[in-house]
Amino acid sequence: MSTTIDDLVARIRSHRCYRHPIFDHWAAQPPKPAAVGALFHQIRNFCDATRPGGKFPEALAMHKLSAESALLQEIVESEENHAPELATMAGHIVNRAAGREVFEDLYDQEEVEAGLKKFSDELLAALPGYDPRTGLLAQTRRARAAFDGRQQVDRESTIRNLGTALALEMISNRQLIPGEKVALVDAGTYGADLADAEMHYLLEHWGEIGAEQQHEKNAIAAVGSVLNTETEALIVEGVDVFLDSLAALWDVLDAALLASGRPAEELITA
Repeated sequence: MSTTIDDLVARIRSHRCYRHPIFDHWAAQPPKPAAVGALFHQIRNFCDATRPGGKFPEALAMHKLSAESALLQEIVESEENHAPELATMAGHIVNRAAGREVFEDLYDQEEVEAGLKKFSDELLAALPGYDPRTGLLAQTRRARAAFDGRQQVDRESTIRNLGTALALEMISNRQLIPGEKVALVDAGTYGADLADAEMHYLLEHWGEIGAEQQHEKNAIAAVGSVLNTETEALIVEGVDVFLDSLAALWDVLDAALLASGRPAEELITA
């Protein structure tokens, strides 16, 4: 019997990434300002890799999956220009954590992102596999690499990309965005509110009318229409590669910056 879309959704929900405690730890034991900056540097860079569609929508259309192409293109267009808003939110939270203006101009994306990298360099550079040029952990680079396949147009890569897209949108909607809301807003640590102009990134992605809710629906519809005995192995592969790599990134950030109790060095496989 072939895997159904409900089976696949259940598989994603049962993966440990789906309920990773990183954001609960962030809320319970708020990190120091430098650690907040380092966290955002890694998370921001991961998120940046997930937005571009590359050749993915085009490849879907090329393989006569026009409806699926339209669903994925809608997600890509919705995510355009979100990088500046994420940088603004990150800078705002660092300022609140520090109780002063670490970043004077929260809307200067280049300045904020450079400052976040500096914090990452200060706290994470000694970990094996850290890249001093980009300031990225080995795990962050692997999580980003799950989206390299979007530059390929062959059928296998395209089908695999569908699995990755589904896992990404479910995790974003059910773990990443809710987790950020818990740590940054609900915990009350930073005095931040979704109505704050600086928090618009989170507002736009959160809840029933948020972008991620619609993205998940689009991804489920696209994958559900393609999933069959011929495609399921590639789709599941795309799901698992993404979930495993993101869980590894959460593990290291949790250990290195949120005092989860596990030495970060034990989690590094550079």
